[in-house]
Amino acid sequence: MSDYENLYQSPETPIVPETTQNSGVLMTETMLQYLYEASPWLRFVGIIGYIGSGMAVLFGIIFAFSTALASSFLGDDLGVFPSWIFVLLYIPFGVLFFFPAHFTFNFGRKLRNYRFNSSIEDLELAFKNNKSFWKFIGIITIVYIAIIPLAIVGTIIASVVAAVGGM
Repeated sequence: MSDYENLYQSPETPIVPETTQNSGVLMTETMLQYLYEASPWLRFVGIIGYIGSGMAVLFGIIFAFSTALASSFLGDDLGVFPSWIFVLLYIPFGVLFFFPAHFTFNFGRKLRNYRFNSSIEDLELAFKNNKSFWKFIGIITIVYIAIIPLAIVGTIIASVVAAVGGM
């Protein structure tokens, strides 16, 4: 009986952090606290994203109307820089940036809901929005990486054309 002094003694378990377990989901209190602390910031960033997205679309629409109005007064000669490029940039980017704002806001909102009602569905939806946010960012990154070589080639071609045309 070297290792076991009392065969009838209850086994001892090591001390583990206090956890919350719902339907097989294991989250420590520290993990939950970090998520709860992030929730207001996620909602804040989402709201700022909504505002920025709406302003970009609004500026694009205003710029489209002001460009049309100016061209009706001044004719088609509005200067060297084609002003319709702003319209083509602001509106699509405003619509595009709505989605990460939406996913971020919903992630924070669902975390807040989970804190107050402990519904596992809210926690699942929170992480679904987090996954959707990062998937969206990943797709945008892939598109951006694919555009870079095209932009480099386009810049070289435009430079050559400008240099040849300027001679």
